[in-house]
Amino acid sequence: MSSSPAEWPGRRLGLPAEGPRSLARLGRRLGAIVIDWLLALLLSFAFFRTSRGTDAIVNLAVFAVLTILFLELFGATPGYLALRMRLVPLNGGRLRWWQPIWRTVLLCVVIPAVIWDPDQRGVHDRWSGTMIVRI
Repeated sequence: MSSSPAEWPGRRLGLPAEGPRSLARLGRRLGAIVIDWLLALLLSFAFFRTSRGTDAIVNLAVFAVLTILFLELFGATPGYLALRMRLVPLNGGRLRWWQPIWRTVLLCVVIPAVIWDPDQRGVHDRWSGTMIVRI
């Protein structure tokens, strides 16, 4: 979907086109997930390595725990922090305790994360009532 100059991801949500509080774009979000996944692999290798390396399910579990822990404590994963983003509730205020958990479960399923709306919010963000904004 191409957007006209008067349209941008987040406009329907009342967010600015650029700068702080604007929706984080796909490239930035992909960069953050790569950082978070590499950190999870490093932790998995350091603490759960076997003679055959690491297990994919263990890697995914480490990624999920790392993501939930950081989102609950800081509202951002290490990758989000490195690329100046944070997770916020769609309706403002503070994240509810269940939002990072539900969002991460959906993210680990992958399919909701690769389907997004005109505001470039993945299904995992829509179903958890969250959005990733720039800081």
